[in-house]
Amino acid sequence: MAAQTGNEVILLAHGDGGLLTHRLLEKYFLPCFDNELLHQLTDAASFPVEPGHMAITTDAFVVDPIFFPGGDIGKLAVCGTVNDLGVSGAKPLYLTASFILEEGFPFASLEHIVASMAKTCTEAGVAIIAGDTKVVGRGQADKIYITTTGVGYILPEADLGYRRIEPGDCIIINGPLGNHGLSILLERESFDMNADIVSDCAPLNSVTERLIREFPSVKFMRDLTRGGFATNAKEIALQAMVDVRLDEKSIPVDDSVKGITEILGLDPLYLANEGKFLAIISEEEADKAVDLLQNDPFCTKPSIIGTIGAGRGDVFLKTELGGTRRLNMLTGAPLPRIC
Repeated sequence: MAAQTGNEVILLAHGDGGLLTHRLLEKYFLPCFDNELLHQLTDAASFPVEPGHMAITTDAFVVDPIFFPGGDIGKLAVCGTVNDLGVSGAKPLYLTASFILEEGFPFASLEHIVASMAKTCTEAGVAIIAGDTKVVGRGQADKIYITTTGVGYILPEADLGYRRIEPGDCIIINGPLGNHGLSILLERESFDMNADIVSDCAPLNSVTERLIREFPSVKFMRDLTRGGFATNAKEIALQAMVDVRLDEKSIPVDDSVKGITEILGLDPLYLANEGKFLAIISEEEADKAVDLLQNDPFCTKPSIIGTIGAGRGDVFLKTELGGTRRLNMLTGAPLPRIC
């Protein structure tokens, strides 16, 4: 797609359904998201389905800033949706995308975002097959919002659910925690810190599919987005009516993240992630599952970080100093608009 030059920006007329709307679609969206189903250009896309159960999810993305180290709002929109499907035991197939653009938004930024979405779709093996674009007046939005819906089919090997979690199971995560939330914070605020923190934003559906296909004892998965690891662990403990017992020494956190969060008074366990998930698996297959993760490009420092115990919904963290800390859900919003 040809690069945008000059200072052209979105006009209200780009959202009125007329000539400028068609030019917007033909120049920016259709070339990047090119596929046979999208080019039907009907009110609803028609697509084949696999036998069995389908999965569907939807999410809205309003991250601020829209560009950040390691990604942008477009990459985030694709990753967030395919990851929700992947950890639910589904193979993502198709996405729809809805854009709300603010009058005055630069075409150069739109082009960057759409190209990023297209690249991430290719990496994830999905296609955007339908969409919508609306333009609102200046001050009625903040640059760009994106809503995506994803559909896929439940893998025949998948049998995930709170009901399968039982004492003795192991808890695995695929890499260091806190990078995304901290990268957003540092990019948005004017902290005088010389830190190279990059978001972990990545599509995880290929590795979640491999785990499900190769390890029947994978019992549950969850991506660790808003609320971070600790909030998600607490939700799982409550829903399954078990206790989660964690070892702080085993939980990977990059040294740079650890150092800056200590300065800012933040806890990496409560920071959002966009390329991290936890899996609960039987003790017998836990080590083999970690070995599989170590060979995946989107997994660094995968680790067994804890176990499931009998209980009533508590999360206990054995600290590096040998004490025990009880983890609860995040309260408040220390990092608004991280996705």
